[in-house]
Amino acid sequence: MKKGLIALLVIGGIILIAAFTFKGMYNNMITMRENTTGQWANVETAYQRRADLIPNLVKTVKGYADFEQETLTQVIEARSQATSINVNADELNPEQLQKFQAAQSQLSGALSRLLVTVERYPDLKANQNFLEFQSQLEGTENRISVERRKFNEGVKSYNAYIQKFPQFIIANMGGFDKKGYFEAVEGAEVAPEVNF
Repeated sequence: MKKGLIALLVIGGIILIAAFTFKGMYNNMITMRENTTGQWANVETAYQRRADLIPNLVKTVKGYADFEQETLTQVIEARSQATSINVNADELNPEQLQKFQAAQSQLSGALSRLLVTVERYPDLKANQNFLEFQSQLEGTENRISVERRKFNEGVKSYNAYIQKFPQFIIANMGGFDKKGYFEAVEGAEVAPEVNF
């Protein structure tokens, strides 16, 4: 009788320890997934700030009648494309992030062309509104970079955690999928050519 009771207590203890371990791992996965989702919201907020600045920047530039209309049109179209792509935080897979990043890269390229074109307009370059928007845009680009880096760090921790043993068993049962990273845009390794 005593041996049966001891065996039952040992088995019960093992089950209790396993249950608490399972609970702890599962809760860690939930916390890490929510942190990744929260960081994704910060990334979207930084990109939204940039999108919100663009109409005012375009209005300021449009005030110069002889400014290249094609450049402004490209910026407006790229902004429209970038803001039309929505990525659900639960589906942060590499394909979704790549589509989002491609649209944002098009907008970055259009803005770069706009700022290069502005160099030919000394009055515009000296305009206080333009200088203010340019400064805000630069600060926003820095925020985007910081938020993307933080997002990638969170994704790295989350992905590593759910792939380790025994967490991967719980992750598979609980539907915890790997998240995608922001990656460098193709051609980013080549420095831009500057001619003076």
